[in-house]
Amino acid sequence: MKVSKNMSRKHIKSSRLGEAACGLHCLQMKNISVRDGSQVIIEDINLHIHCGKITVIIGKNGAGKSTLVKAILGEIKHEGSIEFKDLKNQKVENLKIGYVPQYINMEKNTPMSVYDLFAGFVTDFPIFFRKSPKVYRYISEQLDIFEASELIDKRACDLSGGELQRVLLSVAISPVPNLLILDEPVSGIDSNGMQLFYNNIDKLRSNYDLAMIIVSHDFDFVRRYADHVILLDKTILKEGTPEEVLGSEEFNRAFG
Repeated sequence: MKVSKNMSRKHIKSSRLGEAACGLHCLQMKNISVRDGSQVIIEDINLHIHCGKITVIIGKNGAGKSTLVKAILGEIKHEGSIEFKDLKNQKVENLKIGYVPQYINMEKNTPMSVYDLFAGFVTDFPIFFRKSPKVYRYISEQLDIFEASELIDKRACDLSGGELQRVLLSVAISPVPNLLILDEPVSGIDSNGMQLFYNNIDKLRSNYDLAMIIVSHDFDFVRRYADHVILLDKTILKEGTPEEVLGSEEFNRAFG
């Protein structure tokens, strides 16, 4: 199971709310293309994403959304460049990515607790060692950001879709990444869980110095929360505000 690329196993760091978005960092993707032999999966993707902004990627099945996410995560070979820049100092920095996948493989009756799951990402100690009070306190505080601290001792396999999502969000921002990627975050979540998710996304945008890329088919979410929308079908067909993209001819052709 892969949740994040930003995990520091050497030390525990605070990443509480309060480091508000500054707008002085940006992610630049230039001419990103992925090919499988002679087949083009995605090509010529150019994106410029600032911290404090939510960019939502939409497109029909097979449009290349998952391929683009894997390219950003460095999981597949791609052409082009991905840079994270400090605009204040005009300096290229290492990109720290937090990632919450659409699905994770977790067998029923797996005894691993939420504490065990979380501790496996933020410490070097085997999870079968006794619980560290310091690590337990840290994990509880991180879970509390998304109203999930009461889940710390529950078995991860027993969580609902909304509960597991809140846990994975907590893991993905420990410590705070430059970029948070969420893949179909509301699939399998009931209406109460969706409202809590919307609240949490708003909290992230308002209080953290990070950019967000969200892959979604939920156009209501796109209208309410996206700052920038990318309509993808192997390449970018249309981008702009939710109104510009969802009201475009390109959107109607893709989903009509």
